[in-house]
Amino acid sequence: MNRPAQAATLFLLGAALLHAGLTDLYLRYVKAGLRPLLLASGAVLIVAALATAWYDRRHDRPTPAHPDHADHAHPEPRISWLLVLPVLALILIAPPALGSYSALRTGTALQKPFGYTALPPGDAPLPLSLVDYAGRAAYDHGRSLHHRPVRVTGFLALDRKGAPYLVRMALNCCAADARPVKIALTGKLPPVLRPDAWLEVTGTYTPLQTRDPVNNGPVPYLKVTSARPVPVPHDPYDETWNT
Repeated sequence: MNRPAQAATLFLLGAALLHAGLTDLYLRYVKAGLRPLLLASGAVLIVAALATAWYDRRHDRPTPAHPDHADHAHPEPRISWLLVLPVLALILIAPPALGSYSALRTGTALQKPFGYTALPPGDAPLPLSLVDYAGRAAYDHGRSLHHRPVRVTGFLALDRKGAPYLVRMALNCCAADARPVKIALTGKLPPVLRPDAWLEVTGTYTPLQTRDPVNNGPVPYLKVTSARPVPVPHDPYDETWNT
């Protein structure tokens, strides 16, 4: 690869990282806490690209002792510029968040929490992350959830038998290591269930529990009292499972 192509690739990759880090696009790749590192990496790559271009310009400038030096340089293969295309794809094409296809082929990532914070008092439906509800239902036997309606958001996944699950993909570092946390749904379900549709579900704890067919992990149930479609959230991944 010649130096102009190197500089262009480094610049575009740095620009892609900055573009992703300055918008919500980076949430499709890494968890929110890595945003500063992403921005710093983009800035370093752009500086490296500018330094490469400056060095190449100085190196190729003819000197008085060798006025024809630049004319006799051997050209590099132009096919190396094709390496720029994947970098452009990072800028122009935003990948979709992982959905039901990945969720049904990966075992649940639910882990036993170190402890459970007290829930605020009240009778109104309590907003809980899907991971928080699943952990309390599976490992605390719903002791903090009895007689308390909760509100949980996730996307739908349907197994081969049509059984519905509400899912959130949990991140440890980046989308490459994302794994699902699942809760099974029972009760007043919507008449039409569309995989990958995002739902805000209101319901109550039930002691019913099943096992994930992929890794035999616990999958608690939620008894649905109402459900409504919602847009894909700002951050489609959940980072709370490993905290």
